[in-house]
Amino acid sequence: MAIRIFITGGTFDKEYNELTGQLYFNDTHMHDLLEMGRCKADVEIRTLMMIDSLEMTDDDRDLIVHQCNNADEDRIVITHGTDTMSETAQYIAQKLKATDKTIVLTGAMIPIKFGSSDGLFNLGSALAFVQSLPAGVYVAMNGRYFNWDNVRKNKQTGMFEEVK
Repeated sequence: MAIRIFITGGTFDKEYNELTGQLYFNDTHMHDLLEMGRCKADVEIRTLMMIDSLEMTDDDRDLIVHQCNNADEDRIVITHGTDTMSETAQYIAQKLKATDKTIVLTGAMIPIKFGSSDGLFNLGSALAFVQSLPAGVYVAMNGRYFNWDNVRKNKQTGMFEEVK
């Protein structure tokens, strides 16, 4: 069972400029992460965009939905910035035409290049969840999965939680 990984940017793929202190995008770290995690799952990777999720528009989300609808794979992981991940999950769930796909969005609070990122753990969780959950749209963060319509980022704790 092949898994499609769509890259959209977010902290997951940010680089750090030590001279200016700025975070920026260069290229995805997905290949390195899969190698570090010793991933043996059959994956196909496609970069859709490299943006901060706060800059994501509905046009960007339409592209994600289009790619999900047209992917040959029925298991899809999407790397995404955490600030608007819940909104994108909701957008995908409401616009997706393909009802047989399991889609899991994941991200990182700390850039991979910082060395102590949660990204590798979240990616591993997302890959496991996408293979075991039924068709639907989910968010995988902090070792948990959430249904698309019952999740939010708690900006005080930096953790994802169920909407009460």
